[in-house]
Amino acid sequence: MTEKNKSVIQRRLIPSYIFLTIFSLFSVFPLYWMVTAATNSTVEIARGKIWFGTQAGVNFKNLLSTAAAQGAGASLGRFMSNSFIYAAAQTILCVFICSLAGYGFELYHDKGKDRLFAILLMAMMIPGVATMIPLFGMMSRLHFLNKVWGFVLPAISTPFMIMMFRQNSRNFPVDIMEAARIDGLSELKIFFYMYMPVMKSTYAAAAVITFMNAWNAYLWPRVVLTENRAQTMPILIGNMSNGYSVDYGMLMMGVLFCSVPTMIIFFILQKQFAEGITGSVK
Repeated sequence: MTEKNKSVIQRRLIPSYIFLTIFSLFSVFPLYWMVTAATNSTVEIARGKIWFGTQAGVNFKNLLSTAAAQGAGASLGRFMSNSFIYAAAQTILCVFICSLAGYGFELYHDKGKDRLFAILLMAMMIPGVATMIPLFGMMSRLHFLNKVWGFVLPAISTPFMIMMFRQNSRNFPVDIMEAARIDGLSELKIFFYMYMPVMKSTYAAAAVITFMNAWNAYLWPRVVLTENRAQTMPILIGNMSNGYSVDYGMLMMGVLFCSVPTMIIFFILQKQFAEGITGSVK
C-alpha cells in the first residue's frame, strides 16, 4: 500500500474517530462527575459545579461518622468488608455450581436434561420480587438472617449463568474428553483438570458479572440483613439518601468508595471478560 493510499484511508476514518471520541466522552462523564462531586459540597453540587473542589476531606470525615452512626458503632471498613465477603462467597459458589450444571447439560445430552433445561429457562421469567417472601420465610426458619448464607443461597445458581456456561461449553473440544476417558481419567478429574482450565475466559466473565451483581445488590440484602452491623455498602448509601436533608458530597464519596472494587476487578479481568462473553475458549 502506497503512502498516498494510507493518507486517503486515514482521512476517511477521521469522522469515525470524532464520532467515537464524542460518545466516549459522554460515556465517561458520569464517572468523572461522580469523582468531582465527591470533592465538592452540597451547595457546589447543586450549583452545577463539575470540576474538582476542596471538600474531599470533609466529605470523607462525614462519611466515616455517618457510617458509624448508621451501623450502631460499625465502621466504614465493616460495611466494605461485609460487601466483599458476601460478594466473594456468592461469586465462588455461583460460578462453580453453574459451571458444573452447564458442563453437564451440554456435554451429557439426553431428552430429560433438555426438558429440564427448558424448565430452568422458564424460571428466568419469574420476577425476583415474587419469590422474596417465601425466600425470607425459608431463611428465617433456617436461622440464616444476618448471615452470609442468607445473602448467598438464593443466588448460588441462576438460569442465566447456567445458560452462559452451557452455550460456551459448545466450543469445548469433546475429543479431549474422549481421550481422557481412554486414559482412565474420572469424570470429576476431567472437569477440574481439563474443562476448567480450557474455559477460564468464561469463568472470568461469569465471575465479573456475579461479583458486580452481588456487590451492587440492594433489595434482597435490605430484606435479609436486618441488623445494622451485618449490612452492606449499598444499604449504607441508601440510608444516606433518606431524610429531608441529603449531604450530596458525602453521598457521592460513599458512591465512589462503593464503585472502586468493581472497577478494579473489571479492569483486571476485562480481556478475559470480553473473551468469555463472546464464547471464546482458550
